[in-house]
Amino acid sequence: MTTTQRAVLIRAYGGADAAHVADIDKPTPVQGQVLVRVRAAGVNGIDWKVREGLVRRVFALPLPIVLGAEMAGVIDAVGPGTSRFRVGQRVIGAMGGLGAYAEFVSVSEASLSLTPETLDDVQAAAIPVAAVAAWNSVHHAGPIVAGQRVLIHGAAGALGAYAVQFAKRAGAEVFATAGMADLDYVRSLGADEVFDYQSQRFENLVRNIDLVLDYVGGEVLDRSWQVLAQGGVIVGTTSPDILARTPANRRSLWFMNKPDPHLLARLAGEVAGGTLQSRIGDVVGFSDIPKAIERNRTVSRTGKVVADFTR
Repeated sequence: MTTTQRAVLIRAYGGADAAHVADIDKPTPVQGQVLVRVRAAGVNGIDWKVREGLVRRVFALPLPIVLGAEMAGVIDAVGPGTSRFRVGQRVIGAMGGLGAYAEFVSVSEASLSLTPETLDDVQAAAIPVAAVAAWNSVHHAGPIVAGQRVLIHGAAGALGAYAVQFAKRAGAEVFATAGMADLDYVRSLGADEVFDYQSQRFENLVRNIDLVLDYVGGEVLDRSWQVLAQGGVIVGTTSPDILARTPANRRSLWFMNKPDPHLLARLAGEVAGGTLQSRIGDVVGFSDIPKAIERNRTVSRTGKVVADFTR
């Protein structure tokens, strides 16, 4: 029986070459943990942000560290004190940190949910981070009231696409920004108006927004203050310094996602049942994960990028 496994890790902070495939020890589950043979993992912005050291002031991480925030796989072994799962069951979950880009991961059984039977592992791996983060960020500033005006930046991305659907369900009037090629897709999710960020200035086209969900950051955040209604708020997921960048007469909230296996189970069930749309933008093999991380940093994509470990 082999005691090593492949993983994608960083040994030091850096650019595109900092993340690489290496052999590491295969883990053993301890109290409350199960060992999951990973079959697919979602690629997220947190990967390149950790790789470049951009979030080390927010939370410290020991190096070297295996990247990857979410996965789908099958229970390979169970540790002491576990009772929720048995060997052979398919599961999904967010890591609550990192470590998913490895052939095997030991993870708390409390952080996992069963994979719906009608979803394959690639489809399932696209759900844990984006769907849960979208739901929680939409409601982070408080319950959405019917008729509330919501602007969503990055609406064609994995997180933004879920957010459009959740905001519309809650009765909001939904405005969104996306690339030209994705305008019809975002409209199909329920957005009332969609602006092409490449040719239109959203701040010239919309006003009196009660909630801005900023999944883009940078100058998009800086341009968003002027569209807020009195008492409106921006919830940001990409700018840890959002509070420092908030004008004196404006309100903002920084959002950091936390795993929620019960919410994940419900949302995964909705994807499986067809009541919640989830789009895969690209599928790569295990050895291509480092390149996929860099593309996630530099290229705007529709849908989720997922690594299929069987490739």
